[in-house]
Amino acid sequence: MPAAIMRDDVTVIEEAPAKINLALHVTGQRSDGYRLLDMLVTFTRHGDRLEFTSAGSDEFVISGRFAEALVDDRGDNLVLKARDFLREAVARESGFAPAVRIHLQKNLPIASGIGGGSADAAATLRGLMRLWNVSLSNATIEAIAVRLGADVPMCLASRPLIARGIGEEITPVDDMPAFAMVLANPLKGVSTPEVFRKLAIKTKPALDMAPRSTWVEMIGSMRNDLEPVARDLLPEITEISAMLKKQGASLVRMSGSGATCYGIFDTLAAAEDAVAALHSERPDWYFETTETIAGGHDARAG
Repeated sequence: MPAAIMRDDVTVIEEAPAKINLALHVTGQRSDGYRLLDMLVTFTRHGDRLEFTSAGSDEFVISGRFAEALVDDRGDNLVLKARDFLREAVARESGFAPAVRIHLQKNLPIASGIGGGSADAAATLRGLMRLWNVSLSNATIEAIAVRLGADVPMCLASRPLIARGIGEEITPVDDMPAFAMVLANPLKGVSTPEVFRKLAIKTKPALDMAPRSTWVEMIGSMRNDLEPVARDLLPEITEISAMLKKQGASLVRMSGSGATCYGIFDTLAAAEDAVAALHSERPDWYFETTETIAGGHDARAG
């Protein structure tokens, strides 16, 4: 691998789109305890943003609405792990991975079921490969992504997909349309390990991708098997789901292990009107209008 050619004045920007589990089916359990999942996943225009600039020494700066929640755990942030794992891989191939200043603009709620930390890690891998001007094999990058966490390979793709296993078996869904969407979160956390621990039935039917008259109808026929448990642990999930339905969402469901719920609307204007009303009703909660990425398009393209 040749040494990277870098200019001090170059800043690389990478978007880290929110990951939405449109459906999540628990289909089994491995011998090591990991649940086997079938997930229909898409990504949104709304997300975190990362900037990478060459520097004299490594720096990590966090800003944005949800920055404060990350201050105490700065050293354990997946962004830094992604930087270090990638640097190790570059060094093994005699490449050059110099010091970098990373600025994370944290726009997504923390531990909210929409893959914020994993999206940030994936964006770090993409951004640093561009900044350092390095090229690693797909197998090497995928191995780093899996090492960082089960959601990171999905976020590395950042486009509509089906993920199976523990999330590492990925199939693109190129015919999925874009959806006008509202993301809603009561800004209270749900423990993912506790949700899985309390899951009564460990094996349920897999995703059924048989065509329906509309995509919304097909997604509506699916499930999030974690949602009933999460609702028991955090009643606000039930409340916020009802609020989305009241505003006219054609489909409402929790994403991942919660507590973020999504509502699909007929138009972006209808979603914006819904967010205005929801903010007025609960100004202390998180509501965001966004649009998902259609299949065959890159969620990072903006």
